[in-house]
Amino acid sequence: MGIRDLFKTKQKSVNDATQGTPYYRLGGEEKVRDLANAFYDVMESDPIASELLKIHPQPLDRIRHVFFLYLSLWLGGPDDFQKQFGHPRLRARHLPFTVTPALKDQWMYCMRKAMFKTVEDIALAQQLLAALDQLAEHMINSK
Repeated sequence: MGIRDLFKTKQKSVNDATQGTPYYRLGGEEKVRDLANAFYDVMESDPIASELLKIHPQPLDRIRHVFFLYLSLWLGGPDDFQKQFGHPRLRARHLPFTVTPALKDQWMYCMRKAMFKTVEDIALAQQLLAALDQLAEHMINSK
């Protein structure tokens, strides 16, 4: 089951279906960019995420943009990530890095803070966080 399955509603047209995705429910490009940037702002400023910050390439400008593109795709928005980088293959992309349960927890900590800072619909934020937690759990490749 994908993220889009979590948010299925009865739609009358393709346009209605697109507008019902989490991407548009969040507020589209501007709000998804705000979410991606808030995530990295937390990572850069909160000592709880210091280990996570260490494994990210500096400066964070490029990775902020790539993450925004990925979130847009994942949330049901434009597929610019896939056009530029191919299929996300997240697990394969993360295998070169040691991803521990502690790093996953730091990632989710940053995402929770970013989500609740930028997303007004708390129920939607909670649904997205639950789905992201499962995705982040799948990235763990070390104890």
